[in-house]
Amino acid sequence: MYYKLYFSYISAKMPPKKKGEEEEKVVLIGRMGTNLKCGIVGLPNVGKSTFFNVITKTSIAAAENFPFCTIDPNESRVPVPDERFDFLCEHHKPASKVPAFLNITDIAGLVKGASEGQGLGNAFLSHIKACDAMFHLCRTFEDPDITHVEGEVDPVRDLDIINEELRLKDQEGFDKVFEEVERKYVRGGEKKLKNDYDILCKIKKVLVDEKRHIRFGDWNAADIEVLNKHLFITAKPMIYLVNLSEKDYIRKKNKWLPKIKEYVDKNDPGAMIIPFSGAFEQKLAEMASDEERKAYQEEQKCNSNLDKIIVQGYKALGLQYFFTAGADEVKAWTIQKGTKAPQAAGRIHTDFEKGFIMAETMKFADFKEAGSESACKANGKYRQQGKNYTVEDGDIIFFKFNAGAGLTAKKKM
Repeated sequence: MYYKLYFSYISAKMPPKKKGEEEEKVVLIGRMGTNLKCGIVGLPNVGKSTFFNVITKTSIAAAENFPFCTIDPNESRVPVPDERFDFLCEHHKPASKVPAFLNITDIAGLVKGASEGQGLGNAFLSHIKACDAMFHLCRTFEDPDITHVEGEVDPVRDLDIINEELRLKDQEGFDKVFEEVERKYVRGGEKKLKNDYDILCKIKKVLVDEKRHIRFGDWNAADIEVLNKHLFITAKPMIYLVNLSEKDYIRKKNKWLPKIKEYVDKNDPGAMIIPFSGAFEQKLAEMASDEERKAYQEEQKCNSNLDKIIVQGYKALGLQYFFTAGADEVKAWTIQKGTKAPQAAGRIHTDFEKGFIMAETMKFADFKEAGSESACKANGKYRQQGKNYTVEDGDIIFFKFNAGAGLTAKKKM
């Protein structure tokens, strides 16, 4: 992959910021950056390793009929499916194609009492803390050959066990932080800690007094800056994955689905629930060709749900991407939502951000309708955006930046 530079001896400047104009400050809960991870959590033997293997198209995660067959976390990345990316590749027929990727971590099963060290709880909880969002996987399928650590299959009970263990682990870490700040501020008179102390009291009300996950609190920007110092597990977004038997998945029916929805609506309102079947996905993965997989899905009138899970996991991380597209390369560049144009340019090269002049943008829908860059320009759909422009998901962008010595460079793929 290489970049073409088009030099012109001009002085290109964007108009100065208007008096009193303030840049919008976006503060998000969680780690800043683009190399974020989704972790798979749940009780042992609910299908986490099978799910990891089929979604990553690997066999690196052990899937055995005993608890804790996964000890060290398995990590992989999967391309994010996107019809827009496929269209741009078909249109430009580039030498290089680079989609966006979702990083996924398979974490060993938690058990009741994990927050107090039961099972291998403390190590596993630290692995969860290293992730930025969670796929919370529960089991509804009955299988006498696959033991359940709690005896009988009851996904609502299982969800509750995991959610409470995560909250208790956060409470353990929070108590240490709160006690130290309280000692220094209340008893030690360190007035500079007043803001932190007040915000920690708000967190205590949600996490300890009300026994709720932190993500359910009503937090302002100042609160979030304190929360982000500690990266609490229960502040992370969660997507619920329901592992059905192949039969139930194909017929789209299971006695637990209404009860799971009721539990999530009550305890995690607004969270997404995605049914899938590890057995169904594994059968598809073992087929010899795409044609065979397609034929089986058409025969069963049932499709894989993995693409949906990948897309929703990527969105849960607060990520999106813009495209650079041409004959050399079509690439999706991952950024966080709310990213301004100069910082998006910096994803390609730091020089782009340092010398940023403007971003020439097209919306994907406009490009697809017009059929070419020149047609987009003729339709008035080709925009020149300044440093305060917030990049939108799916933008096609060319950047102009100051290359030094009075030169302006336009970077295309």
